[in-house]
Amino acid sequence: MVESNTQSLGNFNWKMILAGAQMLFVAFGALVLMPLLTGLDPNVALFTAGVGTLLFHLVTGLSVPIFLASSFVFIAPIKYSIDTWGVPATMGALMGAGVVYMLLALLVKLKGAGIIHRIMPPVVTGPVIMIIGLGLAPMAVNMAMGKTGDGSIELFPYVDSIIVSMIALLTTLLVSVFAHGIFRLLPILSGVFVGYLAAWAMGMVDWSVINATPVVSVPAFVLPEFNWQALLFMIPVAIAPAIEHVGDIIAIGNVTGKDYIRKPGLQRTLFGDGLATSAAAIFGGPPNTTYSEVTGAVMLTRSFNPVVMLWAAGFAIMLAFVAKFGALLQTIPVPVMGGIMILLFGSIASVGLNTLIKAHVDLGKQRNLVIVATVLVFGIGGMALGNGDLNLQGVSLCGIVAIILNLVLPGADPLPGDLHEEEEVVEDIIEHTR
Repeated sequence: MVESNTQSLGNFNWKMILAGAQMLFVAFGALVLMPLLTGLDPNVALFTAGVGTLLFHLVTGLSVPIFLASSFVFIAPIKYSIDTWGVPATMGALMGAGVVYMLLALLVKLKGAGIIHRIMPPVVTGPVIMIIGLGLAPMAVNMAMGKTGDGSIELFPYVDSIIVSMIALLTTLLVSVFAHGIFRLLPILSGVFVGYLAAWAMGMVDWSVINATPVVSVPAFVLPEFNWQALLFMIPVAIAPAIEHVGDIIAIGNVTGKDYIRKPGLQRTLFGDGLATSAAAIFGGPPNTTYSEVTGAVMLTRSFNPVVMLWAAGFAIMLAFVAKFGALLQTIPVPVMGGIMILLFGSIASVGLNTLIKAHVDLGKQRNLVIVATVLVFGIGGMALGNGDLNLQGVSLCGIVAIILNLVLPGADPLPGDLHEEEEVVEDIIEHTR
């Protein structure tokens, strides 16, 4: 497999190059939206998505047609960490989250693929994923109304903001539901484009930053620093993306008809994902995750050759050095992003709910009800444990509490001995969970 793919890389094939450009186009909306929401540099995110994808394929022997880019799961933790400890410390913490992936890969190698489900069954991951979406809901609504994410400052007039944000939301919704073929994979990009045009027509776009930016320059890389408080806060966030990764690998295997769980092995794909996340943090980029939009594009275009993803990665790296392009992205008004986020974050919460439903988690059983109820109230209510140097809250706290409750409370449901017995459950985690 590796040899044949290497030979394909050596042959200059215009169809493969165009397919690679198309894959980046499909991933682009979500790829750049995440850093824009967290205050990170979108050019750096493009660079680290490309580098992360290349590292993933190096680890897996160029055998899985996967593209890696910005993970939406980390939005709230990154924003909190940057506000509390700064960008360099946040990058150091994200490196630690990548190391957690790699340790999980080692655990899978030693204990088998089913160990991930044993530690984090749907009763754990479902409510945690719901908290990721619901916890971000106030930020989406505030931005849709023309305010900063915390609602403290009004950036644009309310009426203008509502008009623009609802246009962006409606466009994203219509494309998601009614579009066909490759266009159905572009709801975020479509919402940004139409919303941006509406904002420009209403005088909400400021292009002065574009004129002041050079055409080409090195992205604004940020070196990580290690802060143990930020590290302890960020590490538990890796729980949901780890389960999401399993779902992505199963999904792409179903598309191509190959068993990637066994070859190259979940331990290799998980390690590659973790390595990509840690590498991204070294340069100041957001953590990487496998993109289900790209999996959908692979299914539609039948582009099963992983070399296509190398071309997509190469285009992302080259685009990262076009400084004016990054400046253009930063002119997107807040209401445009807010409108899209309403659907996006609601979708994430819905995926968590669907995880419980698909797994037939019986909330009539007291232990399941206790776990889900505690996690939801802790997350939505803003529970924080500790003060001063050690403080856990948000997704980090919810993840730890859910795992501990699942391990200590008696009466757990029987767990499958083989990961493939739970495919239907884990596949649903990947929908919209970035």
